[in-house]
Amino acid sequence: MQREQLAVQRERAILVGCLLPNDGSDPHDPLSELRSLADTAGAICCDQLMQKLSKPNPKTFIGKGKVEELKMMCEVHDAQVVIFDNDLSPSQIGNIEKVIERKVLDRSELILDIFAARARTHEARLQVELAQLEYTYPRLRAMWDHLERIAGGSPVGIGTRGPGEQQLEVDRRIVQRKKAQLKREIKDVQGRKTREVQARNKDFYTVCLVGYTNAGKSTLFNTAIEVSGDGEGGAYADDKLFATLSTRTRKWDLGGGDAVMLSDTVGFVRNLPHHLVASFKATLEEAVHADLLLVVLDVSHPRAEHQYRTVMDVLDEIDATTPKRLLLLNKTDLLTHNADLLVIQQEHPGSIPLSAKTQDGLDAVIDAVRAQARGGTIDLSLQLSCGDGKAIHFLENRANVLERNYEGDTVTMSVRIGKRQLDQLHAMGSTAVIVGEFEDEAKGGWGR
Repeated sequence: MQREQLAVQRERAILVGCLLPNDGSDPHDPLSELRSLADTAGAICCDQLMQKLSKPNPKTFIGKGKVEELKMMCEVHDAQVVIFDNDLSPSQIGNIEKVIERKVLDRSELILDIFAARARTHEARLQVELAQLEYTYPRLRAMWDHLERIAGGSPVGIGTRGPGEQQLEVDRRIVQRKKAQLKREIKDVQGRKTREVQARNKDFYTVCLVGYTNAGKSTLFNTAIEVSGDGEGGAYADDKLFATLSTRTRKWDLGGGDAVMLSDTVGFVRNLPHHLVASFKATLEEAVHADLLLVVLDVSHPRAEHQYRTVMDVLDEIDATTPKRLLLLNKTDLLTHNADLLVIQQEHPGSIPLSAKTQDGLDAVIDAVRAQARGGTIDLSLQLSCGDGKAIHFLENRANVLERNYEGDTVTMSVRIGKRQLDQLHAMGSTAVIVGEFEDEAKGGWGR
């Protein structure tokens, strides 16, 4: 009866960590991230238990003596749940629960609980439900006691096993059918999402904010949109892990006639469950197909470099290898001195220091994004018909017009324009031609 539900909100919890070789945890405070995850889920952390092992115990993951110690800690603190910083097998969870008589959750279950509590959109709910089923399906027999009970017949003796096994198989078939249904629905969502992203990429240069959870992506998103005068960003920002679970996209006016589409995405975390990454593929579609990824890094965090490597690994895992990447060193206002910042800047040349909260460094970010969006600017003269209103409107809004000369039914416009905008103008089928001196690479498929 300990596992009737997985939620841990307002439950008293004991945190447990097993330190294994090369597990990537913080050597100074190994359970710091688990503590933040539990706090985000709403649990009340009462105490913690640590053990260093070369390899986990196959039966209970931690040692037998530690399990007994854990039982006493639960009784002393009146804890209702025990949360492990490791991923446990179904049998390990069952064996520990039999001894401590408390609900036991592992790291993946805790993350799934947070995602389930924070999911607001239909797309996010579908993905969370599928991820939960993917996780619990192979654990049905070991996790849920009612699947081992007899569904009919006499209490003991010959002929009593069949109904119990049938009940387990019935539940498995129900889960399989539900998984298939969710996958079909998510496939439809992903198809629509892919078409939306591809259509948006044709008209705009797309920029996507990615990074470790709680790195300040949503704060930067809101600040950038508000400063540009395009209204409020509207992204939920909080000092908690996984504050953002769904993608939000807004137009970002960079000034000088340049505008891009800016997207805020879900944050990454160490040891993010693979089935969760797969389920949230539609949410991460923005990052996969973006033109530019702004990697937001919390430089005030003691494990900043490790978080950076985690983000790079997750981006490679979801095949977001094509977009260009620009590293933003966020939360510089929380640094007591600049020594750490200078070290990171030396290790990552071209990175930009930033404080999304105070807006320090935001102008440098805008300049860098504008330069990437333009693909390098060139000055040239374009001659086009006065009746080509679409092309004239495009140049007035997307380029810096230096001079206009009207002659008859034609106009010659001296512009400073990005190479990408020039290609877009060409793709529109405009009648404009380049006149005067110009670079060969600017001419491309244009006539003179």
